Amino acid sequence: MNTLVTKIDYKWISLTLRNPWITASKLSTLPPEPVIPSKKPLRVELLGGKRYSWCTCGHSKKQVCSSFASIFSDPCLKHTSHRFPHHFFIFQPFCDGAHKFKAQGLSPLRFSPEKDSTVWLCGCKHTNNPPYCDGTHKQDFIVSAPLHEHTDP
Repeated sequence: MNTLVTKIDYKWISLTLRNPWITASKLSTLPPEPVIPSKKPLRVELLGGKRYSWCTCGHSKKQVCSSFASIFSDPCLKHTSHRFPHHFFIFQPFCDGAHKFKAQGLSPLRFSPEKDSTVWLCGCKHTNNPPYCDGTHKQDFIVSAPLHEHTDP
């Protein structure tokens, strides 16, 4: 029995020394940290009874059309003046499945509002009241952190 354990231990140790990144990534139980796509909340109109999937990783590029003047300064916007004169597309806050490749271990938060409402959803992904903004984006660790830049593969 001791010989068998020794052989297995030897094999595991030698594989670990040759490829330490493989073993370390498989043994880690901590989920990845979300990236910060926006340092401001996103004002969104939600329909009562509809199921939404809020992005928790920050990598999502799912577009939501909005016409609210309060979000004009957000860097995650793309102006489409020729199609919608006063509308912008927000590249958050809903999931598009990017976590499957870029943030394995994180999954979207699914929720259904009881009634139609206009809410402020968290853009920094560090709220203590997900998916709603609680003002965490005003804390120093968010203010001083870099914004995540979306890159196309």
